[in-house]
Amino acid sequence: MYADIVDLRAFYSSLLGRLAEKSIAAAMEPVWAAVPNERLVGLGYALPWLERFGTDAERVFAFMPATQGAVNWPPQGPSATALVFDEELPLPDSSIDRILMVHALEHSEDPHETLKEMWRVLAPNGRLVVVVPNRRGVWARLEHTPFGTGRPYSRGQLIKTLRESNFTPGPFSEALFFPPSHRRAVLRLHHYLERAGRRFWPMFSGVIVVEAQKRLYQGIPVSRRASRRVFVPVLSPQGAGRSSLTDR
Repeated sequence: MYADIVDLRAFYSSLLGRLAEKSIAAAMEPVWAAVPNERLVGLGYALPWLERFGTDAERVFAFMPATQGAVNWPPQGPSATALVFDEELPLPDSSIDRILMVHALEHSEDPHETLKEMWRVLAPNGRLVVVVPNRRGVWARLEHTPFGTGRPYSRGQLIKTLRESNFTPGPFSEALFFPPSHRRAVLRLHHYLERAGRRFWPMFSGVIVVEAQKRLYQGIPVSRRASRRVFVPVLSPQGAGRSSLTDR
């Protein structure tokens, strides 16, 4: 189950959330290779980082899972937000240069199916940037932040999952070494704790960031599958038609 969009917006509007955003952005920079005029998609809740890293992109989309909910983005201009199912993206094959997954993979019903869908829509030289909670970190153990929900990963588990889905893991990075506390006295020390954590205890970071590349020399078996999604019209009460016929 994905985190709720209301909780995500409330977290990133708080001081703790803003500091978490900056920490993750700093961890993304070493793994974010420059791709001019790229087509960029954020899946999950990636808005804070799409605004940072998508300024030079030709086109940017913010895809949000239907079970999470969505908000309009960007605030000015045409909306680039869409509600999607992470296993059935409304995109043609090989149409995207880079995908950023934040608050996505750890909530996926089937991570391998989700990553195979990422593989399908990525261009032959496409890149995937994944941010997931670290199984060894404190942030994954406390539920008052979005990183305390879902399925955390170790670095080894993430590598295995990516390779099984036809991706080649590349450079790794870490973020969120300061504790997830709302106390201002603790948050004032976040910069020093981040620097110390990167140097002395990187394995205990709050999140793991990895860039992976689409692998082409090993194909994915193609099989026809029926959608597991069932669409129910929410404005039509179930059973209304039957009851009206029986009353007659």
